[in-house]
Amino acid sequence: MYRQILDFVTAIEYVKVEDMPNIDLYMDQVTTFMEGQLKKTRRYEDDKILTKTMINNYAKNHLLPAPDSKRYSREHMVMLLFIYYFKNILSITDIHSLLQPLSEKYFHQSEGMDMTDVYNEVFSMIHDQRDYFLKDLYRRYQAADASFQDFPDDDQEFLKKFSFICLLSFDVYMKKMLVERLIDSLDKEEAPSGKKNRKKK
Repeated sequence: MYRQILDFVTAIEYVKVEDMPNIDLYMDQVTTFMEGQLKKTRRYEDDKILTKTMINNYAKNHLLPAPDSKRYSREHMVMLLFIYYFKNILSITDIHSLLQPLSEKYFHQSEGMDMTDVYNEVFSMIHDQRDYFLKDLYRRYQAADASFQDFPDDDQEFLKKFSFICLLSFDVYMKKMLVERLIDSLDKEEAPSGKKNRKKK
């Protein structure tokens, strides 16, 4: 089971900026691109990654800046990816609190850093974090595998898997609470504001 989990986790990749089209896209092209890039993240085959209704709702809730002449830029794609990754654990309100300050300062900047730079900086840490995650995952798997030793043999396979799920769920629960606490503690003075440019390094 752990080998299957390991194969699954190591196969997960994030969408790289250089893989995004370097031209602005219309709505149908955006949804097609996202479906192709994120299809491995679906739980069920018929799950929708991103629909026109979702995109329109994100714009309505001010999570996503309006398209330019119905066309979406790379920075729109970056914003949509952040929303996609956050929406499984955070409320729309919390996502708005995180993304609005970034959007106000870095979205569609003619000079200096933009949203693609923010995205690249965040995901540049992914490989180190994945290594840490896999080591931590293995420790939890071992702990779960050592549990329920005194229970009937016929029940142990299910109970060990249940134990593993509980350990992972508790980790998600604690981290979700911490993330929400950090969002609640955000000070407007700490968040980037305005359209001030910063020079690229």
